[in-house]
Amino acid sequence: MCLFLAIIVWIGHNPKGTLKDYWSTLEQYFTAFYRNAMKRDRFYHIFGFLHFSHNKNELDKTCENFDRLWKIRAIVDKLSGSYAKYYSLTNHLAVDEIIVLFKGRVVVKHYISKKHKWCGLKLYKLCDFKGCTYSMTVYLNKDRKCVTPSMTAAHATVTGFTARNEHGKDTLYINNFFSLQYCLMIYIRRQ
Repeated sequence: MCLFLAIIVWIGHNPKGTLKDYWSTLEQYFTAFYRNAMKRDRFYHIFGFLHFSHNKNELDKTCENFDRLWKIRAIVDKLSGSYAKYYSLTNHLAVDEIIVLFKGRVVVKHYISKKHKWCGLKLYKLCDFKGCTYSMTVYLNKDRKCVTPSMTAAHATVTGFTARNEHGKDTLYINNFFSLQYCLMIYIRRQ
């Protein structure tokens, strides 16, 4: 499993066209690491059967607090916790949304035609100027953990990510998607 996870991490740092290109013997694609670490069919086998939660643990879909990410919630929470535990942020932070390319079947998939990666999972991330992620959350097509019913998902995200900025020593960079929500949040705090 360690080899499998190492390959997954390395794939993230070495983007190619398709998954089979990593094991290709063609000169333009050839990377010895993948072929030496694990056979392609073995990788596909593990990749096809990998689960992070047992299907018997499925939550009731009619429940108001139903989590659409229940199958991978443990791994998402573990990643977010590890980011905060093992990495200390600088004073220059950025909140942004990203689309993780995904063409499979999932309820929370987004289609944004103006983005380079137009189809996939929408994540909100808090990063520093080095590009290291400190915290992340997956957008689930609904507002989760909002303080007030009128708060949007973007507003709740910015509020949650900037909770560590209460002392005002950090510089927060946001794009126009978050700017209105963040300005409203600052206005509400001052009231």
